[in-house]
Amino acid sequence: MKAAVITKPGDVDVLEVQEVKAPQDPTADRVRVRVHASALNRADVLQRKGFYPAPPGAPSDIPGLEFAGEVEAVGPEVRERKLGDRVVGICGGGAHAEFVTVPASHLASIPSNLGWADAAAVPEVFITAHDALFTQARLQPGEVVLIHAAGSGVGTAASQLVRAVGAEAIGTSRTSEKLDRAKEYGLSKSIVVGSDPGSIIEPIKQFTADRGVDVVLDLVGAAYLDANLKALASNGRMILVGTTSGSQSALNFGAVMSKRLTIKGTVLRARSVEEKATATRLFAKHVVPLLAEGTVKPVVDRTYALDQIREAHQRMESNESFGKIVLMVSDT
Repeated sequence: MKAAVITKPGDVDVLEVQEVKAPQDPTADRVRVRVHASALNRADVLQRKGFYPAPPGAPSDIPGLEFAGEVEAVGPEVRERKLGDRVVGICGGGAHAEFVTVPASHLASIPSNLGWADAAAVPEVFITAHDALFTQARLQPGEVVLIHAAGSGVGTAASQLVRAVGAEAIGTSRTSEKLDRAKEYGLSKSIVVGSDPGSIIEPIKQFTADRGVDVVLDLVGAAYLDANLKALASNGRMILVGTTSGSQSALNFGAVMSKRLTIKGTVLRARSVEEKATATRLFAKHVVPLLAEGTVKPVVDRTYALDQIREAHQRMESNESFGKIVLMVSDT
């Protein structure tokens, strides 16, 4: 089968599309999927650079954490999937290839209104956003959520889910253009962040009548920590999802204690099989129906053929993308 291969750590020129050995027939509860499309994530870029190795059991040299395709073979213990089923799924790696094998519990059905590219833009961002907002932060209707990097894949997914549950989303970005586009996906208010993340505090006070926000969904990382603590209301919850601005910062314990704040970190890729199965099941139950009825929808920035994998990585590293970058693995 064809796959995008990281030949060694480095720049985009270390990526090659090669013929590699296809997965063997699935055993037990595993399912082999013929991949039609797969989306790119920051983790793929970090893996290419040698900073984020694949978890045990995942290919070390084939990136790709999500996919959309057709069930091509099933293990003897699989009951809920049959050949030809249209599915999306998550994996620890290996999705930038023509075939991938995963546990059946890591798959969800594709609504009939989504094509392959749109479907591939769904699983990683919507499962991450749904898990962070509802499983981790326990978001309730009427609460206010601050979403950093609102124009990212997780950002646009989160904004839509916040709106769908009857909460309010405030978004930040470094560009007004991304925020203007993000309003279509549920942002009620927006803040352009310059060189100082602390510049968000006064707008947050104005937007919330000095109360602060109930939840911060931080997709940016260390540079925003102090501003996040100041932006949160009493009993607020901060969910750490990304570290593009760094992974280390001094924590003001006094602010956390006086406001009774909760700080939680989350990552999807490194979770156990069982934890991923739970997150996927909740996504299938609560988000897939919203996708089917059009209440929420995937946001695709651009599509690339698999052999344009280098261009796709360059697009992501430019930070100009809005929504998901999708690789079309097959011609259908």
